[in-house]
Amino acid sequence: MRAEIIAVGSELLGPDRSDTNSLWITDQLQLLGIELAAKAVVGDDPERLSAAFRQALTHAELVLATGGLGPTEDDVTREALARALERQLRFEPALWDEIVTRFQQWGRTASENNRRQAYVIEGAESLPNPHGTARGQWLSWNSRHIVLLPGPPRELKPMMLEHVVPRLRQLSGGKQRVRQVLRVFGLGESALDEQLAPIYRRHPEVLVTVLFSPLDLELHLSADDDRLLEPMVREVLEQLGPTCYATGSTSLARVVVEGLLQSHRTLSLAESLTCGLTGSLLSEVAGASGCLKGGWMTYTDDMKRDCLGVPEGLLQQHGAVSEAVARAMAEGARQRAGSNFALALTGFAGPGGGTDEHPVGTCFVALASA
Repeated sequence: MRAEIIAVGSELLGPDRSDTNSLWITDQLQLLGIELAAKAVVGDDPERLSAAFRQALTHAELVLATGGLGPTEDDVTREALARALERQLRFEPALWDEIVTRFQQWGRTASENNRRQAYVIEGAESLPNPHGTARGQWLSWNSRHIVLLPGPPRELKPMMLEHVVPRLRQLSGGKQRVRQVLRVFGLGESALDEQLAPIYRRHPEVLVTVLFSPLDLELHLSADDDRLLEPMVREVLEQLGPTCYATGSTSLARVVVEGLLQSHRTLSLAESLTCGLTGSLLSEVAGASGCLKGGWMTYTDDMKRDCLGVPEGLLQQHGAVSEAVARAMAEGARQRAGSNFALALTGFAGPGGGTDEHPVGTCFVALASA
């Protein structure tokens, strides 16, 4: 089975939004052994979107569209597909009642434009959305299958996993690829590829996908059988060593929190550069209150001096962005919090600041212990 993904939304054509939904859907398709033949990004234009649907249906047995199912005038996916298939849109009173009830539960009143979300293409089946008001749709046309999915990931992913993947598994003959996800910290994409390229060549039967995030890299390895996958996973782990910090969906923050909890140690934070972001990442992990004592956001020299006890002489001699001040921040946080460890961060985030010695982008990270 060949598939095409159509990502809908004019915002995806600009520089500020990335089409991450398609990457995630592609990963799900690969696990089912479904080939992704093409991917398109189309703006909120009904005629262009109708043309994109017609084009996709000429060569793909499965077409998945994301976005454009909201209540506003620029949410045109339903109308565009109905036009492409020459089918009518029908109003579903039960869906409208569900939307009205959902808004009442939120303490709000559904607007008249929300009625758009109660229209279903003739012959389509509505897919439940417990996380929003934009229902998905599944329909068949001339031995083709078309799926409409909402754009927000928190709505799209549960719908895909609960209502679409099981059907696709049946359509693809029950095929299920096995996968291992390795999480890598401290390497860029090019450095990772350089290290692993010889291993890739030794295992051509394994499909490799690298997903980038601002914090780490996800290395997705999949094959038709565990016996094909396991030898490559062992080689990759041996090659990467400690830069591969976890497998599966475990985050770096979870690894840190669980390590602290298991060793019965505590952590405090002194954040200048990140101004609370590090603490936020750690606090998202269940159980973090058992090891995270607290912290300080010391963005100014005065706060570093008054809250953490950083000597005025250090600030004047070395500047706030320096190894000496990062060390003093960490030591001050540990002493004041009474924690086993303290992590301090200071740096020039830009666009202003920076010096010839320490230009914008310079960052110091200090870890203090007894």
